[in-house]
Amino acid sequence: MNTRAIPKAYVEHVAIWVRDIHWHIKFFHDVCGMTMREVQGTIEEPIQYWTLGGMQFMAKPDHDGPEGRLGHLGVMCEDLEAALAAAKAFGVTEMPQGRNWLRLPDGLAVEFIQASPGAVAKALAIDPRA
Repeated sequence: MNTRAIPKAYVEHVAIWVRDIHWHIKFFHDVCGMTMREVQGTIEEPIQYWTLGGMQFMAKPDHDGPEGRLGHLGVMCEDLEAALAAAKAFGVTEMPQGRNWLRLPDGLAVEFIQASPGAVAKALAIDPRA
């Protein structure tokens, strides 16, 4: 039996390629109350837009595929190095973006991010259905 502690983590954001980024920003703001956390570009011409609440929209006006194609999952880790070491046993490959970006065998891209001390435990302690 493996006695190694399993690193804790949670999905911090879901990144989606969208044709009309302004529509998505307005929808998630007006329907879910998700406000801006960060923007790449300007508010008028965003390239990427992150919400408080875990959405990341990536503008791709010429995208030729289903709307809302998943770009990647952003996973916040309490111990990034432990998570990356554990991931190597699963046949994942490192992506060009950096050693914390992994491509899973089925094609899913996962960005692993080092959390501030105690942040993951606090996030996982929240029971939104309680």
